[in-house]
Amino acid sequence: MAKPMKIAIVDDEKDMRQSISQWLALSGYETETFASAEDALKGIAPDYPGIVVSDIRMPGMDGMQFLKRLMCTDSALPVIMITGHGDVPMAVEAMRVGAFDFLEKPFNPETMSDLAKRAARARRLTLDNRALRRELSDGGALMKKLIGASPVMARLKEDILDLGQADGHVLIDGETGTGKTLVAHALHAVGARAAKKFVLVSCGGVDEDALMKRLFDASEDGRICAVEEARGGTLVLEDIEALSDAAQARLLSVINEQGTPAETRIVAICNLQEQGRTVEDALRPDLFYRLTALRITVPPLRKRGEDILTLFTRLAEQYADEYGCDAPKVSAQEAAQLLQAPWPGNVRQLINAAERAVLQNRRENSSITSLLMSDAEEMAPVMTTEGKPLKEYVEAFERMLIDNTMRRHKGSIVSVMDELCLPRRTLNEKMAKYGLQRSEYLG
Repeated sequence: MAKPMKIAIVDDEKDMRQSISQWLALSGYETETFASAEDALKGIAPDYPGIVVSDIRMPGMDGMQFLKRLMCTDSALPVIMITGHGDVPMAVEAMRVGAFDFLEKPFNPETMSDLAKRAARARRLTLDNRALRRELSDGGALMKKLIGASPVMARLKEDILDLGQADGHVLIDGETGTGKTLVAHALHAVGARAAKKFVLVSCGGVDEDALMKRLFDASEDGRICAVEEARGGTLVLEDIEALSDAAQARLLSVINEQGTPAETRIVAICNLQEQGRTVEDALRPDLFYRLTALRITVPPLRKRGEDILTLFTRLAEQYADEYGCDAPKVSAQEAAQLLQAPWPGNVRQLINAAERAVLQNRRENSSITSLLMSDAEEMAPVMTTEGKPLKEYVEAFERMLIDNTMRRHKGSIVSVMDELCLPRRTLNEKMAKYGLQRSEYLG
């Protein structure tokens, strides 16, 4: 479950900071108190995982000076100022400087809690966005998101690492829900342009004039177009097949003007679904050949074998943590059904199935089988036409059990041996067989 948000309470009056701390702690926050602004500054870093509540009138560094220092450290940090009766004009000035809000003494504790709740929500969103931006610029973290050890996933990761170092434009295609946009992020993050801009534009379902302006023309409010914004970095065009003839001509001109090697790399994502129609049919030939110098096809989920079980159990555990409940246990029969299901919606559909399984398990001890069967229209037929030897299903289930148990016990070999009733030598042999390393589970 998510850790409680921190609140730093800064007030030179001991009784006041203690009473605020007690009330906010009862509201579910983790509080820490400081008798002076100078002390508080020592404990508040740029990515402080919480908010600040501070008095304005304090000896030494007052609340306004403290606020200005905090805004220099982290301009998005929510700071709630506490004012006396005559300090309202000063509080208004604090809002101008960057304070989240202010409370006038004496204040209702419920009002304090409501204000803290709004500030905490804003802070969590800021921190989540920062974490996402860091993640999307970290090639290693992105590659880890491409979960799976199947041959097709190993090939995909190799292609990303190889093509990430190249300069040519790239076409990414594959069925809906396979993770093509994640692959585009990874391509950027592992390449030489990782420190440059990554700009993503969806070309589908957008008004033609609006799309042309977004791509090629500066807006009236001064916002630069996507081509200029991405200059030197990567421009990702989702639903490239939706570009009109006029937009294709403009894009081709941009590409031709750049020369070789390209100043800005273009990654085109194709989501073409019509039977018998390809991206080659949708694009003018000269543009098609410029954009498809390098190509990546993301494999469908049904081709990824035991990756399906790995993904499902990881996703179920994440949702169980989020909802504060236990993850459903996967039986051998259910594992076989997960492996055999056709998954027309691919990873996106598996994500939805894992969340529904957790919610269903929280209400009652129902089976994953019933979950798959309940969505008959989407999943029918439940079994694919591609039969596999029983040995493959048994091995996939066995690997899933050992992987889950090792993660649950954080790599404790003795605990895993006890739970699975396996001698150490057998466990070691099976881990080696399935490519499971104890070091991956420690901590």
